[in-house]
Amino acid sequence: MIMVKLMGGLGNQMFQYAAARCLALRHNTPLKLDLSFLEGDQTGNTPRRFALDCFAISAAKASPLETALMSGRGGSRCGSIVCSVLQKLLGNVMYHERFFQFDPEVLRLPGKVYLEGYWQSEHYFAECAGTIRQEFTVQQPLRGRNRELADEIRSVNAVSVHVRRGDYVRDATTNAAHGVCGAEYYTKAIEIVTQYANDTVFFVFSDEPEWVAEHLKVDFPVRYISHNGDTPHEDLRLMSLCRHHIIANSSFSWWGAWLSDNPDKIVIAPKRWFNDPSINTSDLTPTVWQRI
Repeated sequence: MIMVKLMGGLGNQMFQYAAARCLALRHNTPLKLDLSFLEGDQTGNTPRRFALDCFAISAAKASPLETALMSGRGGSRCGSIVCSVLQKLLGNVMYHERFFQFDPEVLRLPGKVYLEGYWQSEHYFAECAGTIRQEFTVQQPLRGRNRELADEIRSVNAVSVHVRRGDYVRDATTNAAHGVCGAEYYTKAIEIVTQYANDTVFFVFSDEPEWVAEHLKVDFPVRYISHNGDTPHEDLRLMSLCRHHIIANSSFSWWGAWLSDNPDKIVIAPKRWFNDPSINTSDLTPTVWQRI
């Protein structure tokens, strides 16, 4: 069995699932999801919920006993000692992410592993890319306004633009870690895309569309998408239908671009993903994406 701890928002959970799913496929063993963090007390963190149930994923929720035996952690000091002993006897391995960049050791892990980390690199699941794309298909059909937008996106040379603000601006801890991509980044990215793509229509996805409309000048046809607040996977699906992409320093729009099946897509991503320059993000984006 492979087990993975899920935490963070939709994009982070997708990275965690993809890395663990590929490891499970490599060993032909079931994948279980530890949802204890998402279902527990998230004080001090941006509140998140399990967000992968919109997709056609192949994994079940782990029971508390399974989680304890795989992670070696119990509900008390005594319980943790017992679980740690049983974990070793059963041959289960707990593997914590050692650093942000791709860790090739993960690909050599055995088939009884508990994964804890973010695993934000395509290298963890590149060999299973077809399966991951299939399983990250939204199960419900497009309806209403989203169906209308999808039809429009398919009919034009659509460019998705993701402007992440929200907790990146309002939460002091998150802002200190990530910061935000400013208007100058998007202006430069738009210049680059329009050098190579003609007759573009920009579809802007943001949790603060009013800020975007006021601060970001787009001298091309533009649509502002802001109605999917409670169903972020719908925004993700619409992003993936676009031909080209300008992403934020956000795992959410990373997936919107990656899931696009356009073989000639142009993807612009920010060089600065974190405020801390010591964090190595060289493996974060596919090599064909352009970082500015």
